[in-house]
Amino acid sequence: MSWTDLSMNGRILIVDDAMENIQVLHQALRDEHEVLFALSGEKALEIAHQQAPDLILLDAMMPGMDGYAVCAALAKSATVKDIPVIFVTALTQPEDETRALEAGAADFISKPFNVAVVRARVRTQLTVKRQADILRELTLTDSLTGIANRRNFSETMENEWRRCARAKQPMALIMGDIDCFKTYNDAYGHQAGDACLQKIAAAIKGSAERPSDLIARYGGEEFVVLLPQETPQGAEVVAQRILDEVRFLALPHAKSPVSPYVTVSLGVASIQPTLDTDPGTLIRAADALLYRAKGMGRNRYCLAVGP
Repeated sequence: MSWTDLSMNGRILIVDDAMENIQVLHQALRDEHEVLFALSGEKALEIAHQQAPDLILLDAMMPGMDGYAVCAALAKSATVKDIPVIFVTALTQPEDETRALEAGAADFISKPFNVAVVRARVRTQLTVKRQADILRELTLTDSLTGIANRRNFSETMENEWRRCARAKQPMALIMGDIDCFKTYNDAYGHQAGDACLQKIAAAIKGSAERPSDLIARYGGEEFVVLLPQETPQGAEVVAQRILDEVRFLALPHAKSPVSPYVTVSLGVASIQPTLDTDPGTLIRAADALLYRAKGMGRNRYCLAVGP
């Protein structure tokens, strides 16, 4: 079985300060899963953020940062808080298990453990996580276009705003609107309108391809493109690419006063986030620029750079 196949079965992070314990668990799980390991709580958190494991097997008692502290740190982070944790520990008292579960653990296994039991519980937690991921994806995806919905955008915007503020990195936002879309719906019908939205969404998605970029349907015929750690120049490149991709579609719009084809207008704003400002600053700026683009004749972008 290839490394890719193993990762599809679940990526597991084993955290224990004793290498012999890691080796036993690795031996038990390596045939079905991709296995990572850490010898300390601090290293476990670093790997969790970098590698995004599907499950963590965590020792409770470790020097420095113990398993309970690791659980607390995971719970505070928006990016890793949903990773299930199984405590695998020499602690055996009911109060130890209660403390682990109250700390956020999904399960508790006492050492010495039975390998078959570990495998079974790992499979159970991975199945639960996959089901939860599917449900979460459904709640964060626009059902018509398949891109992120407004809730997804709002959550991601908040997280990326804080991350860019801490890292002193810029953030850009493109807000776009399909020109004369009500007229399009009236002329061609709502089914054609839905198909138009789908094609425009795909064109926008193809224009912003970094893993950190987020393309979302903001509402109706309005879209947003979130560009964390992107310069104004980079955002302008994406905006021009969106205009070009939409024009390339050449979707007929005979009733448009702008063009015989469907076009979009874009507002492009860039800012340096800080921890004492809120993402609404950037959203309002992009929205104002979008309306400026509309006022200047549509089928274009307007760009401004904030502080």
